Amino acid sequence: MTSASIPLPAVRRGPAWPAWGWSLLGVLAVWAVIIAVRPGSPLDPMAQALSLAPFLVLVALGQMLVITLGPGNIDVSVGTVISMASYVSVGVGATAGPVIGLAAGVGSGLAAGAVSVAAILLLRVPPIIATLATSLIVTSATLLLADAARGGADAGLRAFVTAKAFGIPVIALVVAAMTVIVWLALTRTRVGVAVIAVGQSVRAAERAGLPVAGVTVTAYLVSAGLAGLVGGLLAAFISPSTVLGSSYMLDSIAVVVIGGTLISGGRPVPAGAWTGALFFVLLSGLLNLVGWSVGAQNVLKGVLVVLVVVIASAATGTGPSSLRRLRASLQRPAPAPSARRADTDPTPKNKENIHG
Repeated sequence: MTSASIPLPAVRRGPAWPAWGWSLLGVLAVWAVIIAVRPGSPLDPMAQALSLAPFLVLVALGQMLVITLGPGNIDVSVGTVISMASYVSVGVGATAGPVIGLAAGVGSGLAAGAVSVAAILLLRVPPIIATLATSLIVTSATLLLADAARGGADAGLRAFVTAKAFGIPVIALVVAAMTVIVWLALTRTRVGVAVIAVGQSVRAAERAGLPVAGVTVTAYLVSAGLAGLVGGLLAAFISPSTVLGSSYMLDSIAVVVIGGTLISGGRPVPAGAWTGALFFVLLSGLLNLVGWSVGAQNVLKGVLVVLVVVIASAATGTGPSSLRRLRASLQRPAPAPSARRADTDPTPKNKENIHG
């Protein structure tokens, strides 16, 4: 009897642990601590978190698409775009209505995204530097808009962002539906599959004929457009401000990473935007409850992001440590150019052949 004819035992595989599972455990853990230290209904902290998290989820969904493109792709302009869009939305909405005002906020975000895209694709500027430059431009525009700003957001729009249905904020239900749409787009459309493919390997995507430039444009424009939408919504939920989106840049990156999206690209996790956002909102509430300053909270968030990146890199094999790379380079020194050419050339050459 040959080895090929021997039946192999079936391998039992349990359900795979979801990429957003750890952040969900974090949500439950922080929620339990808040319940333990704060009197009142145990549902109150989650109800408050569901009122604040949707805005962060929207920004994180756009940031997730950018990060999925691969290493170096991070949109650091989302915070300033939110602040600028808040003034644009209120200013336009005062004369044209809240819907047109929101559309104007999205449009201002798309304009900022177009600047980043032009710098990345036409000028070959690294994405972080390009979006940082865009952020500086947007900040200047925001200051000009703030000087000319008058009035506040439309009352109807304010009622919408604070409305609840069966005790759940309506804005949370809308953003949940948008999250499902993003998930379907990533798994069922050519553009979504192309975004993932580019993040896994740009060279392989190019050889497969995928429009890498078009995918990059789409990801950055969606990120900027969603940031503009959040600016318009936050202007109604709170009020326009030059620092309205200042915390969203760091928080959106942290939410994406903690939610399970690989910082090395190629694996987006839309559901993780929700678990990551709820974790951060609840954690901020707990730290405020115990008296932590904003600076200390930011330090903790940064440490959490680094830990998640290190753990994810070790678990998936992506992004080996600098020490490992250094050890490998010391063990396998690179050959000299002449030796490398001699090793790869199949035709034996003597000294006379080389020097003529």
